[in-house]
Amino acid sequence: QVQLVESGGGSVQAGGSLRLSCAVSGYTYNVKCMGWFRRNPGKEREGVAIMETGGSSAYYADSVKGRFTFSQDNAANMVYLQINSLKPEDTAMYYCAAKTGRPCASSSNSGVGYDYWGQGTQVTVSS
Repeated sequence: QVQLVESGGGSVQAGGSLRLSCAVSGYTYNVKCMGWFRRNPGKEREGVAIMETGGSSAYYADSVKGRFTFSQDNAANMVYLQINSLKPEDTAMYYCAAKTGRPCASSSNSGVGYDYWGQGTQVTVSS
């Protein structure tokens, strides 16, 4: 089992920044891929940043390129999502997710195929 706990969400004004954190614990040895996803009520879940464990480059959704940065600290079992230049349309519940045994490319960017999910952290951006 792998446990994921997100933190760092909040309410900010447009143009602001947040840093989301995800603490990864449990049987992490077989985690091959980590991702950040978001969902708003009535909308489909969207993968915003995805990276292979220990990788150096991430996939970013077009809507967040240049504003979001995925990073990971494998020694501390943490992953982060730095969010800059926030827009009202970034308002959503943000989740981190882990996939075990398979690379990121084996699943869609919608999150189907990920094995473990955190409880989410809410980001609300006001204009």
